[in-house]
Amino acid sequence: MARLFGKLGAAAAALAVAGMIPAAALAQRDPAYAAARAAGQVGEKVDGYLGYVVPPSPSLKAVIDELNIKRKAVYADKAAAAHATVEEYALTSGCLLISQTQPGEKYQGPDGSWQTRTSSPPLRDSRCP
Repeated sequence: MARLFGKLGAAAAALAVAGMIPAAALAQRDPAYAAARAAGQVGEKVDGYLGYVVPPSPSLKAVIDELNIKRKAVYADKAAAAHATVEEYALTSGCLLISQTQPGEKYQGPDGSWQTRTSSPPLRDSRCP
């Protein structure tokens, strides 16, 4: 696993800079997503996808499901280029996305529980590079 993270590290960093940040910025323009994230209804999961902190409305579920489908497509492309699995690449990306959360935003802690980001660094999953 450590060898994989070394191989994926640069690619995942590129994803965070070139792939996911613009996607996140675009997603945040969606009022439903922005409101849900600000309200702590959705957050970043360690597996690289957005998750529901509370049961979502059907319209919010549709927005988040669409974003997760787009993330998976990006992960699949990047994983193939890095000779890794989608799950391995998604986990590395999830670690990066959690590290980029802002105070007040929700993220999934190493034990699977939902945490609220403070000014301190987020709790890290032991599998994170």
